[in-house]
Amino acid sequence: MKKFVVVATSLIALVGFAAADIQAPPGSQYTSSRKLGRALSNMLYGFMEIPSQMTIKEDELGRKAAWSFGVVEGTNRALRRFGYGFYELITFTCPTYRGTYKQPYERCGEDNRIQMNVADGLSEFPPELGFVTYYRYGRAQSY
Repeated sequence: MKKFVVVATSLIALVGFAAADIQAPPGSQYTSSRKLGRALSNMLYGFMEIPSQMTIKEDELGRKAAWSFGVVEGTNRALRRFGYGFYELITFTCPTYRGTYKQPYERCGEDNRIQMNVADGLSEFPPELGFVTYYRYGRAQSY
């Protein structure tokens, strides 16, 4: 009985000090299927950059800038998204960016971002117009 108590106490002491790493590695959420989805999304919906940039430039600089500079900036971003989408479509099975499936772009456009993400720069999927969004914040104040 004494031997059993000593073994049980030792086992409890050892198990009590054991610690497991429960954190997932930083690149674990980026998988090949997510990379494929990102590629298709960028190729199919990247053109939404044009009206998005027109809206942003109209708010910042006025209507004439929206129809000139906004169209040019939106087209630039749309073509860039299509290029990234094509690249990711071709390489979706390979972890090409720093050994992960993370998106290879960090900064894009004249303001260096589309949706604000301090660590990564360019958001993973194209911006959404209207009431459908997966972002939890908004630019407008609501009461």
